[in-house]
Amino acid sequence: MTVTETTSTTGTTAGARAHARAQEGTVVECSPTVPATTYGDAPARVAPEDIVWAERVAGGNYTHKVLARGTAVRLTDVAGDACASVLLYNAAEPFERLNVADTMKIQWQVRTGAGQVLLSDQGRALATVVEDSSGHHDALYGASSRARNEERYGDGQPQGPSPAGRELLVLAGAKHGLSRRDVPPCVSFFQGVEVGPSGRPVFTGSAGAGASLTLVTEMPCVLLLANAAHPLDPREEYVSTPLDVVAWRARATAPETPAWNSAPERRRAYQNTAEYLRARGLA
Repeated sequence: MTVTETTSTTGTTAGARAHARAQEGTVVECSPTVPATTYGDAPARVAPEDIVWAERVAGGNYTHKVLARGTAVRLTDVAGDACASVLLYNAAEPFERLNVADTMKIQWQVRTGAGQVLLSDQGRALATVVEDSSGHHDALYGASSRARNEERYGDGQPQGPSPAGRELLVLAGAKHGLSRRDVPPCVSFFQGVEVGPSGRPVFTGSAGAGASLTLVTEMPCVLLLANAAHPLDPREEYVSTPLDVVAWRARATAPETPAWNSAPERRRAYQNTAEYLRARGLA
């Protein structure tokens, strides 16, 4: 009998260790840059030592991070078909979280764009959108569900070929002790939805490759992000392309900045946040 040599180099502990260590420094298209200070495409006027997070998130994947107050987060739609479904939580008390309904109602505006404050369910400012070159966003329809993706694409599992955005957010939340019940409706960036004259949604898609949006955290936050096809995307195939995330030390909105007094409702949200942080000794 002829015996074929099939012994794997990872068949032993020593072999597995050598194989694993040999992967150090391997460059792949989608991964975090570690350390982030070595990121090679820092925004203008941002020193490399101020970069705290740099990552390319593949289509159909997710990421998450705990961020200090006053952190700027820039999201970029690399190839024109990213959809960043984002949730924010108070890092100190995660039961306080993004409330997209209050975000729209209290500011009298359903459209997301520069100047919009992302409000918590306790009337405080979690973050402020400070720059937006896309204009194609959606705070009405949330992330795709597993049941919907199974119906449309045949699979909605997070490890499958067409993962649902909500399933990815559940996985991201689990990294911070959050359960499925802690995942509320999200805001989605880079895939737009308008409401037509009849009251029905009109999917407007993306603004194209290179569009970006920057937000600044107003309190220490947990940020969860799923990059998955939008639930109203009419294309038959599942389409989701990479998303770039870059974050750096910046400044939270202060009373002397124009954004603080841009609207009475926003001023009250900033004041609520300032009072909360002062009481906890965080500001």
